Amino acid sequence: MTIPDNYSCVHAIPSLDDYMRLRRESGLTPRDALAAEAGLPNSFVAVVIAHEGETVGMGRVIGDGGLFFQVVDIAVLPAHQGKGLGKAIMRALMDRLAQSIAAAAYVSLIADGEARHLYAAHGFAPVAPKSISMA
Repeated sequence: MTIPDNYSCVHAIPSLDDYMRLRRESGLTPRDALAAEAGLPNSFVAVVIAHEGETVGMGRVIGDGGLFFQVVDIAVLPAHQGKGLGKAIMRALMDRLAQSIAAAAYVSLIADGEARHLYAAHGFAPVAPKSISMA
């Protein structure tokens, strides 16, 4: 699936303002701005989706560069959902990871609610009962 022509998907770290806005407006847990400012530059892979000059979606992968990675911050503004943008974000992140990391690396994520269907389409599967997520 491709995204509509009036959207662009680029490998880039979202700006601090866009990151904070996308998390808030898409329903993700808000984060502290100082913590986000420190963490964003450490993204291993990041993608932003823009529409008419506005960032409307994002996704990031964080990790140690060799062994372990986690998909985080997948967000699309509600007015832009249902257009394949979440799928495009995941595809761009997974394609870049496949080019950049060893096959033996462990890539994980925490799926909230219905997002599990998006992640399952990209090869992610529940690890329970062998493991459980803890925070």
